[in-house]
Amino acid sequence: MSKMLIAIGGNAIIQEGQKGTIAEQKVNILTSCEPIVDMIAQGHQVVVTHGNGPQVGNSLVKAKMSADVIPMFPLDVYGAESQGNLGYLIQQTITNMLARRGLDKKAVSLVTQVQVDADDPAFNHPTKPIGPFYTKESLDKAFAEAGAFPYVEDSGRGYRHVVPSPIPSKIVEKEAIEALLSQDLTVITVGGGGIPVVEENGQLKGVEAVVDKDFASALLAAEIGADYLFILTGVAQVAVNFGKPDQKNLDRITLDEAIGYLNEGQFPKGSMGPKIEAAILFLKNGGKNVIITSIDKLQDALEGKSGTWLVPNADSMNHKLA
Repeated sequence: MSKMLIAIGGNAIIQEGQKGTIAEQKVNILTSCEPIVDMIAQGHQVVVTHGNGPQVGNSLVKAKMSADVIPMFPLDVYGAESQGNLGYLIQQTITNMLARRGLDKKAVSLVTQVQVDADDPAFNHPTKPIGPFYTKESLDKAFAEAGAFPYVEDSGRGYRHVVPSPIPSKIVEKEAIEALLSQDLTVITVGGGGIPVVEENGQLKGVEAVVDKDFASALLAAEIGADYLFILTGVAQVAVNFGKPDQKNLDRITLDEAIGYLNEGQFPKGSMGPKIEAAILFLKNGGKNVIITSIDKLQDALEGKSGTWLVPNADSMNHKLA
């Protein structure tokens, strides 16, 4: 039996063009969880992490629209809110699917804090877009009402507020996660990268930031000694020279090859870059296997027929799930 951490994106739960209704999210979660339940049924120990970008964005839009009636909350609280909402939907879906297969197993979600360094340079250079899109006129109005805030132009779609994205240093509830795993439970955790907290005089305090989900997943996978880290994305395989005539899909690359491609600029920061960096983080911390693929190709990836495997430098042959 292997211990596996599977990271699914928030955009897999609310897909592009959808309104984000609960009915839509349930259907998407059902699709996403089918191959995950296959692994649980095979006897593997599974941890699921998930993104929350669209969900938190929607919460911020609702909050801004009702701000004259209901006070807005800090960003860390909205992160906790989305962890609870999505964790509930995912744990119920997985538990129901296991029951339909006649398996007496259950899933449980855990609202999880992720510690970051208060001196992380990211706090002085916010980069993570969140919340609604503004036109230039509505941005000026927002400044007038709430004061100026850092923003970026986001892919031609408008202007968005940006917040810091510090590097995670510790999964606060790691021992609780391990205790749940020891009871043969599937654990849904580190939703949205976890709730970012700093430690001050021995006390934890939430901060206005967003931790990258894949970085937090890689850290957790290393801390609990996962055998496999699966990072699910929108493409079946990682490619170099993406979108060019000489595009090359990658079946397997070593740690050094991944670092080399990253340094060449093959993986942009706004797309595949953070996923490769997360894979590198996991491998540098003793991890053995990272698989990057799409949800619909997960079963093929499990059989070594698809996906991109990232492995330590000394391991060039482990290209099939044990």
